[in-house]
Amino acid sequence: MKRKRFNPNDYPEHAVEDPDSPPLTDEQLRRMRPLSELDPEFVEAIKELRKRGRPPLEHPKVQVTLRLDEKVLNSFKEHGPGWQGRINEELKKTVKRRRKR
Repeated sequence: MKRKRFNPNDYPEHAVEDPDSPPLTDEQLRRMRPLSELDPEFVEAIKELRKRGRPPLEHPKVQVTLRLDEKVLNSFKEHGPGWQGRINEELKKTVKRRRKR
């Protein structure tokens, strides 16, 4: 599906009234307070929920640049996505074999 390009001419020049969200009165604005002043525990709970992504790994992988023969690379890539992980698994097996010697 093609994304529709933004065209500012598609929008009205003036603000549109929204019956579900009427403008705030001066009294409502005056009484507003930051949530952190009202309930600091709630704010901490929200911060905890906002953490995104998976937790950090104990032993994260290290990015490297590695030059491989074209035949070797194509052999791994022809089996589809995950070729880098498959190369990593083969290298782990090699390391394990070498340690046994």
